[in-house]
Amino acid sequence: MVDTTTGAGAPSPVPAAPPGNTRLAPGTRAYRRAITALFAAGVAVFLLLYVTQGLLPEISDELRITPAEASLTVSATTAAIAVALLPLSALSERYGRTRVMTISVFTASVIGLALPFVTDIGAFIALRALQGLAVAGLPATAMAYLAEEVSPKAVASAIGLYLAGNSIGGMSSRFVAGLVAQWSNWRVSLGVLGIVALLCAVVFRLTVPKAANFAPAPVNPRAVARTVSGHLRNPLLLRLYFLGALFMVVFGAVFTVLGYRLSAAPFGLPEGVIGAFFLIYLVGTVTSAYIGRFAERFGRRPVLYAGMVVAAAGVLVTVADSVAAIVAGLVLVTAGFFTGHVIASSSVSSNAATGRAQASAVYLTIYYIGNSIGGTLAASAYHGAGWTGVVVVCLVAMGLAAVIAVRKI
Repeated sequence: MVDTTTGAGAPSPVPAAPPGNTRLAPGTRAYRRAITALFAAGVAVFLLLYVTQGLLPEISDELRITPAEASLTVSATTAAIAVALLPLSALSERYGRTRVMTISVFTASVIGLALPFVTDIGAFIALRALQGLAVAGLPATAMAYLAEEVSPKAVASAIGLYLAGNSIGGMSSRFVAGLVAQWSNWRVSLGVLGIVALLCAVVFRLTVPKAANFAPAPVNPRAVARTVSGHLRNPLLLRLYFLGALFMVVFGAVFTVLGYRLSAAPFGLPEGVIGAFFLIYLVGTVTSAYIGRFAERFGRRPVLYAGMVVAAAGVLVTVADSVAAIVAGLVLVTAGFFTGHVIASSSVSSNAATGRAQASAVYLTIYYIGNSIGGTLAASAYHGAGWTGVVVVCLVAMGLAAVIAVRKI
């Protein structure tokens, strides 16, 4: 499965095993420790990444801010990740994957514990941006660590387990936050999730094996800049980058504003019930497992178009004032998003002739920018035109994706 929705970083090519066979093999205690560590770290940082998304209506009410302003508590974090991915990836080449990941997960967790006590929205958004910078250290380095330390035949399964931690953390942040908020308030929710993230950080630090195959390399900003510049001048890669971002605009738009729609009339659902809607993310896990097979059988472009149609259809279905229709629409939106995301991200890896790690990192950077733009635009549209405004934003995004995809993928 090639899927970066849970925030997976840019993978490095798997190096040849050094003499002495120091790679971690399945069934060994060291391998289990590595998987446990990366799983826990993935849960921690993606628990924190979207921690406010399911709480936006409550944040708006208490702080007396608009949905667009509240959405910045999500957008600022994802935008900061986009900014930090490439620099932290480069720093990990010099100072080590384990060190960068440790600093990342603990810093993000500590910031998470401070958030419940912040009363000013400006300071709150600033802290969320700092949290995004910290969070970026994990997706920027985790796959490179696994590629270097795990037996080549087991790398794919190891990365799959790491991604499972990402998806569970991302899903749980919305679901658990809603449940806790229903029983108490959104600040307690942030505190509970901050504590859980810190515990996961401790598990990571206690279990992660010391890197045995990492060799420090000097950071060469000019070389990285040349490689990234080359990718951005590649028309095919550039189209793929924008495709991933446009799919993420739709996904970010729908799930950022979802809480406002469901808490308002005619639904008036409590936070705990709204949080359960985010369990629909599991559709993406299932979808991602099969999209590659469909692409091999029918071709990437037909599957990509199918993803656009499914996502757009899902958005239209959510227009109905019916819980059943919204659930059905969200299932379609999620399946469509993951379809497009998998095709675009895998196409980047297969079409980058050189610097594949940097090509994937650029994809993730633009991908997170798309998330930030989608959430903010949709919140503004909802404030001005209700859910219809969100639908328009999503349909425009899918229309632009279709225009871009007309060119060969």
